[in-house]
Amino acid sequence: MKMKSLMIAAFALAALTGTASASCYGTSNVYTCTDSSGNTYNVNRYGGSTSVQGYNSSTGSTWSQNSHSYGNTTNTYGQAANGNSWNSTTNRYGSGSSTYGTDSRGRSFNSFCYGSNC
Repeated sequence: MKMKSLMIAAFALAALTGTASASCYGTSNVYTCTDSSGNTYNVNRYGGSTSVQGYNSSTGSTWSQNSHSYGNTTNTYGQAANGNSWNSTTNRYGSGSSTYGTDSRGRSFNSFCYGSNC
């Protein structure tokens, strides 16, 4: 699940910058990454929890997310750059998973995947 949280952070960084290229420093549990545009994100992992805070150097906006894993369930919540909150829950079972939640505009979403696409 650590990889999923890291992937979410990478996708968020890529969405802000148009690229996923970044230089990082720190330890495997606490580190900071900066991309070529000066955007940064800080990652802190402890047990089944991951916290990520990001900064967009072009707009001065910040965003954050926190993930907590318990068994086959991961709850993720955050605050988007527009200040709105969002949340998601992912349940893993067998070779599949389901994810549902509310985006930063208040819209509900859900998705399912099975097999090698998960």
